[in-house]
Amino acid sequence: MGFRLYNTFSKQVEDFVPIEEGKVALYSCGPTVYSHPHIGNFRSFLMPDLLKRFLEFKGYDVTHVMNITDVGHLLEDADEGADKLEEAARKAKKEPLEIAEIYIDSFNAASEMLNMKPADEYPRATGHIDDMIAMIETLIEKGHAYVVAHNVYYDVTTFKNYGKLSGNTLDELNSGARVEVNAEKRNPQDFALWKHDPKHIQQWESPWGMGFPGWHIECSAMSTKYLGEHFDFHTGGEDNIFPHHECEIAQSEGVSGKKWVNYWMHARFLLFDGEKMSKSKGNLYTIQELIEKGFKKNAIRYALISSHYRQNYNFTFDGLKAAEQAIEKINRCLFTLAEATKGDEGSIRDEVKEIIEKGIGGFDEALCDDLNISKSLAAVFDFIKEANKLSDVSGTEAKAMIGAIEKIDSVLGVLESDSGEEIPAEIMALAEQRKEAKLAKDWAKADTLRDEITAKGFAIEDKPGHEYRIIQKDA
Repeated sequence: MGFRLYNTFSKQVEDFVPIEEGKVALYSCGPTVYSHPHIGNFRSFLMPDLLKRFLEFKGYDVTHVMNITDVGHLLEDADEGADKLEEAARKAKKEPLEIAEIYIDSFNAASEMLNMKPADEYPRATGHIDDMIAMIETLIEKGHAYVVAHNVYYDVTTFKNYGKLSGNTLDELNSGARVEVNAEKRNPQDFALWKHDPKHIQQWESPWGMGFPGWHIECSAMSTKYLGEHFDFHTGGEDNIFPHHECEIAQSEGVSGKKWVNYWMHARFLLFDGEKMSKSKGNLYTIQELIEKGFKKNAIRYALISSHYRQNYNFTFDGLKAAEQAIEKINRCLFTLAEATKGDEGSIRDEVKEIIEKGIGGFDEALCDDLNISKSLAAVFDFIKEANKLSDVSGTEAKAMIGAIEKIDSVLGVLESDSGEEIPAEIMALAEQRKEAKLAKDWAKADTLRDEITAKGFAIEDKPGHEYRIIQKDA
């Protein structure tokens, strides 16, 4: 079944056709590492994770690059204001790169908690200054950029498609300009490629004097370096559309003279209890803070991916509890199936084949429709409902249905263990059965289940509150 998706650039749903058969190149705007990432950030980071997992489910070999912004992202505007990273460094009385390391570790830890598949590359802006300088030099040579007093600006009037991604026009932007016009610029909407500011902590040598890169040039240089001048997907939050992604297109296509990205995908904002998230409202929750409130990591992931990426999602504590209940429904089905695997082997009945095919087929079909996650989850729970109705399930049938759930979870990623390793659904089900046995004070059954888990090559560690951790033993 073909994959169709909404392309922000064309403003319509399109068939996905890869540039190279069987392969996909995906670039995602990653974190700006000046603070702990919160659930709103991970709303946009989990969208490409779901996309990548689904493309792999469809058989594609995906190369994924996610950048780390550790210089040049400014508070108010891409050209005006204070560097967020340097502000954090001054407040903490640390060097900017020390601050960056702290929050890169924080991002990595939260990503692991949410079972995000690691990107193939995490390029850091500060590690690619030479690539940015080379790109800026080409833009100057081609007449797209100009130098004024050690600063370099992109002349937006030289790029005829400027505004096509966001739907903006230069006339509208100029008439609605909210910032005071910089006298150095030829046009009010021209943006900085290289900045000169003696007060800036991080400085590099360049043909135009000491300075630092503009925010937009970073992603253009890093994505092109790792994925080439033409690749399949570019993703980010809706706040990246303008000016960031609009400027990236102008830069990248200004250098190459050809189309840069085929498909643009953007996640809408996350609300919390119906309100916009902000520091002043105190609702910028981190993943760790939600875990400390007693919510499970896989439930947080489930909640954050359970709403369509092109709809604003209202995140609530009740929604997290509902996510836990949804995962529990899947686990309860797995308990029953895991028990049935002990039964006699045999052929798979047509009825069971139909349930499996309908479940995986419905899940696939829904996600092929612009990642329609709500419809795909409905197909999953229809499958669970039908599986629960079956009686006299053979060991062969149980294993086939467990395999179907594991295939589905290769996309959802909500049944993995605390260890961060992928644990087979059968083992997860046995562990949950053991938990139920302990709650019922059936110690003999709990011990038997522990032995069964051990015999299958895994170890289970008990934690407070009847929780546990599963570890795959060394081969």
